[in-house]
Amino acid sequence: MADVTHTSRDAMADDTRTYRDTTPGDTRTYWDARHSDLDELASGGHTGLDRPGNEIFYARRLGTLLSLIGDLSSPAAPLFVLDAGCGKGYFARALARCGHRVDAFDISPPAVDHARAEAGGPRYAVAALDEWRSPWPYDIVVCVDVLFHVPDDQAWAAGLRNMASLIRVTGRLIVTDIASDIVTDIAADIAIDEATAERTTPGARIVHRPIAAYRAELEPLGLRHTLSRPYGFRENRVGFHVFTRTR
Repeated sequence: MADVTHTSRDAMADDTRTYRDTTPGDTRTYWDARHSDLDELASGGHTGLDRPGNEIFYARRLGTLLSLIGDLSSPAAPLFVLDAGCGKGYFARALARCGHRVDAFDISPPAVDHARAEAGGPRYAVAALDEWRSPWPYDIVVCVDVLFHVPDDQAWAAGLRNMASLIRVTGRLIVTDIASDIVTDIAADIAIDEATAERTTPGARIVHRPIAAYRAELEPLGLRHTLSRPYGFRENRVGFHVFTRTR
C-alpha cells in the first residue's frame, strides 16, 4: 500500500488511520500483519507519513532519546538497556551502536525475525510487555510509542508495572505518550498535568492517557516523574516521559 504524507494534528495523532481497517483481529494479529506488510520504518513508525517523513520522524525521536539517556556508557561499564516493544529494532540497534548492552523484545514474531536478521548487537525475544523477565535489573528501560497502542487498561497497567519492576535504583523508565507543549521538568508538574489531563482515543487502536495515570501506577512502585520532553515534530503531541527509581 502507498503511504500518504499528512501534516494535520488529526493525522499525526491517529497513526493507524490508513491501515487499521484492513487487518481485523486481536492486537497480536494486527501487529503481525502490520510488521509483515509494511517496511521497516512505517511498520513501527507512522503509517500516515511517506518514507522521507518517517526517516525524519525516527531521527528526531532517536536524537531526543539519546539526549535523555546521556553518554555515561563505556566499554568497561556499559549501561544495561531494555527496549520494550522494539518493533524491527531501529532504536535497539542505535542504542547498541552507542556502546550500551541492549535487550529487546516485541509481541510480533515477524518484527523480531526482521530485527534478528539485521543483527547489530541487541539480543531479541518475543514477549508482551507484561511477560518479559530478566535475571538482572536495567539502568534504562525504553518503551517508544507502544503504551498508547494498548487500548485495554488492565493490559496497559500490567505492562507498565512489569517494566517498572525491571529497573534498578536510580535507573530510569522512558515512555512516550501525550506531552506538554514545552520542555519541562519535575519543578513544573502542575503545568504538565494541566497540558495532558485528559484521556483521549483518537484512533481505534490508540488510547492516550494523562501523566496522572502513569504516576498513579508508578509512584507506589518507587518511580518519580522527573522529565517531560515533546517530540516537537510537526503536529505530533506525543513526547517522552522519564520516571526515575528512587527506592
